[in-house]
Amino acid sequence: MRHSSGPVEFIPINRRNIPEFTRGMEDGSTEFSFSRFLTPYLSGYKGHSVFMDCDMLVRCDIYELLDYVGFNDVAVVKHDYTPKDSDKFLGNKQHAYPKKNWSSLMVFNNWRQPVKRLTPEVVNTASGKYLHQFEWAQRVGEIPRSYNHLVGEYPEHPGARIIHYTLGTPCFKGYENQEWSKEWFQEMERMLHAD
Repeated sequence: MRHSSGPVEFIPINRRNIPEFTRGMEDGSTEFSFSRFLTPYLSGYKGHSVFMDCDMLVRCDIYELLDYVGFNDVAVVKHDYTPKDSDKFLGNKQHAYPKKNWSSLMVFNNWRQPVKRLTPEVVNTASGKYLHQFEWAQRVGEIPRSYNHLVGEYPEHPGARIIHYTLGTPCFKGYENQEWSKEWFQEMERMLHAD
């Protein structure tokens, strides 16, 4: 909110708040990996909506992302990488698959018909491949990589716009001193001591 040039509304994606979402863990994927595709539904399929993983630090005006969606169904950073390690935070298995991390930051154009088809019924039953590899979309726009900088996976990037701590946020032991950690802790302090 501190960087935003316009109004921003936050809608937590929590299974307890979405009774129509009934999906659970599947094949090592958490319910959260599926429920993110309900973002347009939670927005009433109006305007634009942004989904972002909870382990991100926004250093820019969130409205900048709207410049990249245009007439596409959705816009994402089209990462093309293989994770460096086979394990991630807390020893969880790191899965490598096509379009990995594309769905960690999505800007939906909720007016588009393919987006309107992301109903609770579809999100509850569609395969992970169908959702995460954007088989539901006709047009996927591209956002520059600086808007989803993967700390520890990509070389350091002083101009990164959105920092993604995909391996673990600085609040966890062993992750306190990674790239942009100082700024992450400063933002946390601002959030906890808001005036």
